[in-house]
Amino acid sequence: MDEQEVRPNKLRRFLKETTRVLRITKRPNREEYKSLLKVTGLGICIIGALGFVIFLIAQLFF
Repeated sequence: MDEQEVRPNKLRRFLKETTRVLRITKRPNREEYKSLLKVTGLGICIIGALGFVIFLIAQLFF
């Protein structure tokens, strides 16, 4: 099979799967969005605090 024949099939299959996923998904309501925002913010804060603690430990010992 020629490579130029394979590319349109891959592209067509990708577009078909993408449209199927977009049809299935739904937009989050206000409550879901707020909870997602809280969890994401908390995760960012935890990772930042962990990085800061590692930085302080590195400054103390090295």
